[in-house]
Amino acid sequence: MQAPIDIDPGYLTSRLKALLAIASPTGFTDEAVRYTARELEHLGLEVKLTRRGAIRARRPGFSERPSRGIVSHLDTLGAQVKALKDNGRLELVPVGHWSSRFAEGSRVSIFSGRGIYRGSILPLKASGHTFNEEIDTQPTGWPHVELRIDALARDRKDIIQLGIDVGDIVAVDPQPEFLDNGFIVSRHLDDKAGVAIMLAALEAMQRTNVVTPVDTYWLFTIGEEVGVGASAVLAPEIASLVAIDNGTTAPGQNSDEFGVTLAMADQTGPFDYHLSKKLFELCGEHGIRVQKDVFRFYRSDAASAVEAGHDVRTALLTFGVDASHGYERIHLHALMSVAKLAVYYAASEVQIERDAEEVSGLNGFTRQKAERAEQHINADEPEAS
Repeated sequence: MQAPIDIDPGYLTSRLKALLAIASPTGFTDEAVRYTARELEHLGLEVKLTRRGAIRARRPGFSERPSRGIVSHLDTLGAQVKALKDNGRLELVPVGHWSSRFAEGSRVSIFSGRGIYRGSILPLKASGHTFNEEIDTQPTGWPHVELRIDALARDRKDIIQLGIDVGDIVAVDPQPEFLDNGFIVSRHLDDKAGVAIMLAALEAMQRTNVVTPVDTYWLFTIGEEVGVGASAVLAPEIASLVAIDNGTTAPGQNSDEFGVTLAMADQTGPFDYHLSKKLFELCGEHGIRVQKDVFRFYRSDAASAVEAGHDVRTALLTFGVDASHGYERIHLHALMSVAKLAVYYAASEVQIERDAEEVSGLNGFTRQKAERAEQHINADEPEAS
């Protein structure tokens, strides 16, 4: 059995704070990529970037194949300027799928060709002293909000003079709070908490000289929130891909803000039977709290990899998030738990050696075979009343 893994909570939270301080809505991820790549190099990994900036960092093991991949995403939700309005405000469209309910009242940065402007996203009827009860009865949706720029912008001509244009990226302030009881509240924990988990797992592996049977690739994508995710970052040697992302702690779900939530399926279908089973059993072996969940309106980097044509086994490890894609809340316990499991997984022995080849014969192919379940009833015991 692998020796106990010691994840450094101070390192994990400091990296999460640093990541949250870097604006990275999809399409505007360069600085988050630079920060993460430098941190990976500091940890001693070989780092390569795709043309657009997805990160592939390799940590050598005893063998090159069948390599393992672990992935999270650097991009977050955000918005983009759709139109310059005659009243001097900006019409927006969302970047990623999120409700304008959570945009109302947000403080934001507008990345224009002339520099960064600050502003607020407001409903079209924002003054209670003017609109009274209409504030509460007006519709909800992106066509019903606008961005007020904190600069002299009385009309469309003024906006043009500021250098703001259609297509400019808008980043929403995360407003993070790290509480003494372990709760963390912020926007964009999806998936900067996942990135921090991976960095903390790597820091523990490097510090304690964890040896792995095969190479592990630590992947960081830049387009998950718009569905492309891990479509173009995998190395050919990777046979299994474990995504780290948020779980949804909400009514009707089994996710939790404590321990590991192992996703068994998302809207694209079930995850790999054998890989998910292995991860669940590793939790039992190492005393990690775990619960399983199924997500109906959710997809991750794992889905984009398979849809792009990569024949890899996939699984999804999550940390429970309350109010996902809103003003999110997590607990450090879940982040530490997922980080530990990532290390134990990377260090575990390869069970399906056939996965070293992309195509091979039936020899060594897996089985999904189980004995028929039997219920043993003691007829002498009275029935429950």
